Amino acid sequence: MKESGPAPADARVGLRPLPPLPADATGAEGDARRVAVAVRRAGGRVLIVGGYVRDRMLLGASAGEPDLEVFGLPVKRLERVLRRLGPIHRVGRAFPVLRVGGLAVEVALPRRESKTGPGHLGFEVTADPFLGFREAARRRDLTLNSIGFDPLDGEILDPWGGAEDLMERRMRATDGSRFPEDPLRGLRVAAFASRFGFTADKELESLCAGLDLAELSPERIHDELSKLLLGRRPSAGLRFLERTGLLRFLPEVEALRGVPQDPEWHPEGDVFTHTLLALDRASDAAPADPEAHRTLLYAVLCHDFGKPATTRRHRGRIRSSGHEPAGGPIARRFLERLRAPRRLTDAVEALTRRHLAPALFPRQGAKRGAYRRLARELDRAGTTLEMLLRVSTADRMGRTTADARAGRFPAGNAFRARAEELGIFRGPPVDRVTGRHVLARDIPPGRAVGRILERARRIGDESPEPDPERILDQALAEIGAEGRPRR
Repeated sequence: MKESGPAPADARVGLRPLPPLPADATGAEGDARRVAVAVRRAGGRVLIVGGYVRDRMLLGASAGEPDLEVFGLPVKRLERVLRRLGPIHRVGRAFPVLRVGGLAVEVALPRRESKTGPGHLGFEVTADPFLGFREAARRRDLTLNSIGFDPLDGEILDPWGGAEDLMERRMRATDGSRFPEDPLRGLRVAAFASRFGFTADKELESLCAGLDLAELSPERIHDELSKLLLGRRPSAGLRFLERTGLLRFLPEVEALRGVPQDPEWHPEGDVFTHTLLALDRASDAAPADPEAHRTLLYAVLCHDFGKPATTRRHRGRIRSSGHEPAGGPIARRFLERLRAPRRLTDAVEALTRRHLAPALFPRQGAKRGAYRRLARELDRAGTTLEMLLRVSTADRMGRTTADARAGRFPAGNAFRARAEELGIFRGPPVDRVTGRHVLARDIPPGRAVGRILERARRIGDESPEPDPERILDQALAEIGAEGRPRR
């Protein structure tokens, strides 16, 4: 099997050369080499395929484990070979993927696919261990994902010209006649635009424009949208969806297009343009924690969902009064339709509903109680004032005002300083009065204790008084007879 294709991937085309995996390789690469050695001894050949090869050629590193395809060995023979390395777990029936216990790689056979139904899973799949690599790679979506790499001798197989497309940062369909068979590919192309800055050629854009994402499950759409948002430039992916008409399958996002904004505050243009700028600014300053990163980007995507319904012209000015509370329920419905995790949905709804607070609180002279109540509200939704400030900062920087261009957000700085002074920037306030304090006053357990604690919490939020006993005295005095201690 010597199909090496037209363009070897080496330094001559501006990509990183791929040396064979060394004998002392560790982790998933070491496991891939062990499998490749065992398969070669049995008369077959292992090729590493897909994203691992693309990322190694482009970036010099890969965040994922190698995907292995074994050529030249029937599945029964392959299973016997792999059992020498550990117990075998077969995933799938018509098309087996083999997991070897203790190894961090999956092993598959080249396969033929025939479209039999709608959606991402509507295929009849047949394993064919003697299929040539060119034909095996034909089923893949893009040429840059259709490159094979022999981990033992370093040979690159590139029958579809993927290396040149990588060099040009260009996306092309491997086989234009087969690309539309899986509508999920439209979202994948958008995610590549966001993650790598790749651009699609005209044929690929046309192919994507004809896809029907309604065939996909909400979970699959959510997964690919997350990859798009977590890329380096989310705006590039969403612009691709806009150009190809695929944005219509995210109607809450599409509704932002053409919604005007007051040019004094938003000279950049409509709400969609502002949202894309804000997403890129959020991506630039995203936290390292993956869950926090995802929450931030979804919250920024959703933060102005309330504007299409609330935007009005009043006395020559454009106003969107009430878009914060209006947007929260829309964000929730959007994420629930995508079957996003409950934790993400709760946090994004709360952040959408309160995203103006960091800009407004300092200007309005908000008291300590307002800050503490806001921190509690966000905590109930699983998020923090710190995350709220990140969303608000992206909102402020995602504009073309003079302050945004200079990176200035003085109200945000004041908001953070006050929240840190109160000790609530990264978590909720600590109640000074607890049930222990109340019961120590010889008040019997029951509803009265809850009422007393709630009143003590309100007093503690408003007052800097540090002594829990004094706060409790005031709470008992305010509640009256129903909360008085027994005599």
